[in-house]
Amino acid sequence: MYAIVEIAGQQFKVEKDQQIFVHRLDAEEGAKVDFEKVLLVDNEGKVNVGAPAVKGAKVTAKVVSHVKGDKVLVFKKKRRKGYQKLNGHRQAFTQITIESISAN
Repeated sequence: MYAIVEIAGQQFKVEKDQQIFVHRLDAEEGAKVDFEKVLLVDNEGKVNVGAPAVKGAKVTAKVVSHVKGDKVLVFKKKRRKGYQKLNGHRQAFTQITIESISAN
């Protein structure tokens, strides 16, 4: 059984006991989080597609930790002008574990 769910503005294909990294959520470590915006549920070949969301479907997850991603370097340059700029960014992520997928 899998589901396609929207979490923090992004869509993820999730299964039970799967660990994924999503954009930072406002939840404590160890807390349970419910996601109501389930777009599709596949239950052993029986596909239920929402318009836009499946009614009564819910994905429950547990927050494992809050982490930062790898550093991304942004380099800007204008040729023959002596302009160079180097900037770095580390995205904040939340690691979650999918505990259950329920569809009515």
